[in-house]
Amino acid sequence: MPAPTPSSRRTGALALASALVATLVTPVVAGVLALQIGLVVSIDQLVSVSGDVVIAALSPARIETLWAEIMFWLGTALGLFAIVAGIIAIGRRRGRGMGIAAIVIAVLGPMFFFLAVTLLYGIGNGIAFGSTV
Repeated sequence: MPAPTPSSRRTGALALASALVATLVTPVVAGVLALQIGLVVSIDQLVSVSGDVVIAALSPARIETLWAEIMFWLGTALGLFAIVAGIIAIGRRRGRGMGIAAIVIAVLGPMFFFLAVTLLYGIGNGIAFGSTV
């Protein structure tokens, strides 16, 4: 009886690579953009009863806001792909360890994203608020 051929680990590697990009690259880029948004947008403009004023307050940083939203959706798409590809890699035994790692890393991605964006926006806003006083 011939020995079974080793299966390709490409699926697990692809899942792991997309999970790493979704968890590490998109939060860093979005965090830098959030820092720039925080430097431009005044906290006084954001405190309002009407939702329209909050959107208008982001107008000076509309390019950065757009790119931060693009990073959010890119990270979401890559993270979901990493979870699905990781499940497939585990089920078909095509890079099982990398598939498990991809799922764990992809699940942690949103936490890193929102932590980076929140912290760096706050730092940028603190710098801008401190320079106007």
